[in-house]
Amino acid sequence: MIRSVTLLFAAAILVIVAGCGAGEVDYHGHDIAPLMPELAYTLTDENGEQISAGEYAGKLRLLFFGFTSCPDICPVTLGRLKGALSALTREQRDKVRVLFVSVDPERDTPTKLREYTRYFGPEVIGLTGTQKQLTALTKRYRVTYGYGEPNDNGFYDVSHSSGVFVFGPDGTPRLLWNQSVTGDQMAADLKTLLGQLADADAD
Repeated sequence: MIRSVTLLFAAAILVIVAGCGAGEVDYHGHDIAPLMPELAYTLTDENGEQISAGEYAGKLRLLFFGFTSCPDICPVTLGRLKGALSALTREQRDKVRVLFVSVDPERDTPTKLREYTRYFGPEVIGLTGTQKQLTALTKRYRVTYGYGEPNDNGFYDVSHSSGVFVFGPDGTPRLLWNQSVTGDQMAADLKTLLGQLADADAD
């Protein structure tokens, strides 16, 4: 069973990228700067506090949708992100946060999110919200999620996007990593982005 849905705009991105000439920087992820709005949300974090996108301003933010009961896409993707972060220096890691947004708020309480994210490192922050908040956020980035029928034990599957959105320190959209991007390639993109920030700070 396919457990993730294709990003609705993925085909459009590929067409746009294919039609563009070589840019100044060769990223492994797709450049989404001209396609996506800046990062904005109001959600509840893994400590039960309501936060907005300004909470981690000044850091690169990696936005990924999922749920803690996910048997494949979520742990695999978070594992790749953990590997990418481990390739950075401690100072570099401090400038990155992974925002893991659960689209299964019925089961994913703040406590459950906190227990789940701790396996992937302190840079990973669990978030969730009401259906209204989650719908607003997923529509903003043109992705979908949905719920399967519960089985005899009450378990239900959740379909969700599998891409990772990368936002700059000011919330501007930068990259989209799909499932073909490896942890090493993610690390390379992060180092490039962090290097650009260091150069900008030095000017």
